[in-house]
Amino acid sequence: MALQPVCRARGRQHASRGSQVVKRWLHSGRELGALAWPVLIGQIAVLAYSTVDTLMLGRLGSDALAALAVGSSVFFSVFVGFMGMVLAIGPIAGRLFGAREPRQAGWQMTQCQWLALMLSIPGTGLLLWPEPFLWMAQLNDQAAESVRAYLRPLAFALAPALLFTAYRGFNTAVSRPKAVMALQVGGLLLKIPLTAALVYGVGPVPALGAQGCSWATALVMTAQWLIGEWVLHRDPFYRPFAFQSWWRVRPAWPDQWALLKLGLPLGGSVLVEVTGFTFMAIFIARLGPTPVAGHQIAVNLVAMMFMVPLALSNAATTLVSQALGAKQWAMAAQIGRHALLWGLVVATVLGGWVALWREPILRLYTSDAAAIAAALPLLVWLWVFHIGDSLQYVAAGVLRAHHVVNWPMGIYVFALWGVGIGGGNWLAFRQGLGAVGFWMSATVGLLLAGSLLSALQIWVEHQSQRTPSSPTSERLG
Repeated sequence: MALQPVCRARGRQHASRGSQVVKRWLHSGRELGALAWPVLIGQIAVLAYSTVDTLMLGRLGSDALAALAVGSSVFFSVFVGFMGMVLAIGPIAGRLFGAREPRQAGWQMTQCQWLALMLSIPGTGLLLWPEPFLWMAQLNDQAAESVRAYLRPLAFALAPALLFTAYRGFNTAVSRPKAVMALQVGGLLLKIPLTAALVYGVGPVPALGAQGCSWATALVMTAQWLIGEWVLHRDPFYRPFAFQSWWRVRPAWPDQWALLKLGLPLGGSVLVEVTGFTFMAIFIARLGPTPVAGHQIAVNLVAMMFMVPLALSNAATTLVSQALGAKQWAMAAQIGRHALLWGLVVATVLGGWVALWREPILRLYTSDAAAIAAALPLLVWLWVFHIGDSLQYVAAGVLRAHHVVNWPMGIYVFALWGVGIGGGNWLAFRQGLGAVGFWMSATVGLLLAGSLLSALQIWVEHQSQRTPSSPTSERLG
């Protein structure tokens, strides 16, 4: 009889602890959500550029869609690798902002703009001479020339695009994502009529087809950078950062090296991650225009879903970086683990819903029965694919905040290139599974990457709390 009150007391304690855990998880969710929703809307607007292009070119047939698929894959392979390097400003500025050193954060932003300009030089060369990518795609002469024409406008817009990336990374790091969202949504509103006019032609403007899409995107990217630069020097919010115009300041090589030390493996990770999917389009192009058109539709849908973990990852990087800058080690670990759990829950719900309604969703993209038939079997893997995608990107965002970037790059090379692309080639061409083979192996690769990165995140957080005076980033890079 005496044991009953003790058991009840222990039960109440466990219930109270459980309630506190749930409350902390929900509180973290509110904090993450406040930063994530502007990023989500802004990134959906950016991704809608590709959706607009796909919908408008879909009326011109599979050949136009194939040119878009290969051309956009080449551009994003080049742009995203350099973009990842420029986004090193995020965890650096976030820590300085959390440590209440705004002038240092502003100085790092100016140096990051110089880095963006220097990176744009080799990137522009790659876009003007895309022969290695065209060789991998094994395109005929007419299709290859269409891809070259698509890439020329984007080559000259690469520098503005990277400069705007620096603006985006800095604003997210200082908890001001709405400033970025406004420009991204405004860019979409400009992109829609520009694309329609340049693709189909209007008045004296000739119909440019796929090249019209890239001209519209290039003009929007340039406008976003110019407006963002003006805002940095006019908005009162940025006065504590004491920004100096990059053209009036010389590159500081120690700061450039610090950015590169973090940015090179970070850019390498992003490049491996993105090329794991863009190379799929290039290799699938060997199967003909119908399979690549189906793949393009499926990739666009998956990319739309990816905006949710991307937004959550950006929010987690910001909050964890600021907590580390303020030397709140336990808070940094709590936010990181809660972000991982939120990513898993949201991905499970969203992936299940899209997988259930995949056929009517595909009909929103096109009425071409052949393209729908090509895309439908690819989406059978979508649910599990999205869960792995969410886990890997949220964990990678938390690790970026800890400045742990070398190990994630190694994990990506093994899981996404080795398992994803290597396994996809074997299944698609040797086992005769076609595009489905690539999606099967990509799903396995993402699950593997998500599991390994999640385990690494938990270990890094544990080590950081045990030895806060010796940052884990200094040991792991």
